Amino acid sequence: MMQFLFFVIIMSVYRLVFFTFFHPSDTSFSESLFSFWLGMRFDARVIAIILLPVLLLGSFKVLNPFLEPLAKKTWRVYLGVAAFCMIIFFGLDYYYYSYLTQRLNGNILNFVEDAGISLNMMWQSYPLLRLTLMVILFLFIMVLISRKLFKTASVTYFINRRSRIISFLIVFLFFSFLIYGKAGRFPLRWSDAFSLGNQYESNLALNPFQSFFSSLNFRHAEYDIKKVKEYYPLMSQYLGVDKPDATQLDFTRNFAATDSINEKPNVVLVICESFSAYKSSMWNNPLNTTPFFDSLSKEGLFFDHAFTPHFGTARGVWATITGIPDVQLVKTASRNPQAVDQRTIINDFKGYEKFYFLGGNASWANIRGVITNNIEDVKLFEEDDYSAPSIDVWGISDLNLFMEANKVLSKQQKPFFAIIQTSDNHRPYTIPEADRGGFEIINNVSIDTLKKYGFESADEYNAFRYTDYCFSRFMKTAQKEKYGANTLFVFVGDHGIRCKNPLPLFPKSWVDQGLACEHVPLLFYYPNKLQPQRVSTIASQVDILPTIAGMVNISYTNTGMGKDLTTNLAADNYAFIIDHDTRQVGVVYKGFYYTKSISNAKEEFVSIVNDAPIPDNTYTDSLRKNMRQMTDAYFQTAKYLLLNNKSH
Repeated sequence: MMQFLFFVIIMSVYRLVFFTFFHPSDTSFSESLFSFWLGMRFDARVIAIILLPVLLLGSFKVLNPFLEPLAKKTWRVYLGVAAFCMIIFFGLDYYYYSYLTQRLNGNILNFVEDAGISLNMMWQSYPLLRLTLMVILFLFIMVLISRKLFKTASVTYFINRRSRIISFLIVFLFFSFLIYGKAGRFPLRWSDAFSLGNQYESNLALNPFQSFFSSLNFRHAEYDIKKVKEYYPLMSQYLGVDKPDATQLDFTRNFAATDSINEKPNVVLVICESFSAYKSSMWNNPLNTTPFFDSLSKEGLFFDHAFTPHFGTARGVWATITGIPDVQLVKTASRNPQAVDQRTIINDFKGYEKFYFLGGNASWANIRGVITNNIEDVKLFEEDDYSAPSIDVWGISDLNLFMEANKVLSKQQKPFFAIIQTSDNHRPYTIPEADRGGFEIINNVSIDTLKKYGFESADEYNAFRYTDYCFSRFMKTAQKEKYGANTLFVFVGDHGIRCKNPLPLFPKSWVDQGLACEHVPLLFYYPNKLQPQRVSTIASQVDILPTIAGMVNISYTNTGMGKDLTTNLAADNYAFIIDHDTRQVGVVYKGFYYTKSISNAKEEFVSIVNDAPIPDNTYTDSLRKNMRQMTDAYFQTAKYLLLNNKSH
């Protein structure tokens, strides 16, 4: 334990040094206390990981440093190497942040690939000889202190066996808790630092060991700058970039409000769990699972050819908030420490209160960092913030989530932008007993019928129906509130579900090429303000925020890949799709779907209108070539923007 406290002190001193040299002029030490506390927890985890092998292996006689001279020398070398690594990491972290304003991460290994140039740059930029001498001095001091601590510990080691066992168990449990990081369902994660909502405070809390090893998986998730520049003219023209610049790779588009309005409308964006289009009533599924939403879609602007760029909730939330497809091939972009800082159009809603309502915990997939680090002054509500009880792993029920959100929104005096993210339409498909009085469970549909129309079980079927019931209760409640008449409601699926069986009402391509997995409803409902219309314009999740901004008439800057869908409802838009499971990328355009393999030359070009083969002629050849180019342009640009769409 003395060695543990010694390492904690060393890491805390380094964090104090980091604060001293890098804190902004308007940030005081007292304002950074929570960052220090969070950082100490990160430090304690790293130290516990370093010392746990000593505790566990040292309990065996042959490896016990207090009983075996060879073991004593071995562990001294081990701790000496740990101390050396600590000093090296601190030094690299300090200068890496000084150079790039980023904590040490896996990208530093990229400099090794150009070792000669990197060494020359370091030699010309930093006092390497002096730094080397300082490393040796610090290491010598740390080794001396470690030896003194070991001697002190050895004096108290030879106590009775029972006391040693109790001490071992206490220290083991203590280290285990430190490695997990906190009490709760989710462990301490690097993204907890980014929940502070301030870039400097977030960086201050990080530990260089954790930030380095957490980012190693993403080190090769780089873009090819030559390809980005090659496709820039095509992409900038499609997006309507204000001032195209292939050198600076500027994707900025500025949009000014057309006129001033006295009362700013509210926005409620509902991200709906697993809201597959083919399972719903809007596409005439005979099981009629969503009668209320079907009726609502007839009263708003409904896009029946809307697609998510990918499968997965975390990826769907990412694309919606940032306007950039998550093309991260390893894990998700939300887990990438280098990508967590993103610009979002939500921050252009000046004078708006910002809310994010989630029934469960925002620690999954490190999504908390995406929300709180990028949406300015957002108020995040999670399961522990509600009076309603949790019903399963996903937290409170969707119905209670809507009602809890309504309680908050009904009290607002300022305009607001609120996101509500549902989760009950997901295994284990829990429907609370308390809701079964108003919602009828149906169990008399045969399994063959359920599978024919897209459902694997009665539980899944009823959970989908329960989603519609929750929508109904929420909208009827909201429309009774004062805010209801002046609110734009937007509903979109976070993703669809891959279908295993042929779909009676869809062409084969929706199953064979997996397109049903990304096809979701997209509805803009603004009572008495939007002309009800069902359109087949190709739409994407990345288009949602610019479309909302255009509808409520605010000035905004768009640096993502989405477009305002209402500027031209007949426009020939593209929807980019990446299938992470099959490693395919592609675009939907007009009545076609083009996909290509990331790893080889295989490509597919199919109709999404019918099962007829695409004729081979000049028009289709030109169309295939065009869609191939747009696929590559979208993919390469998205990879670039994931790391170059900074909010600050």
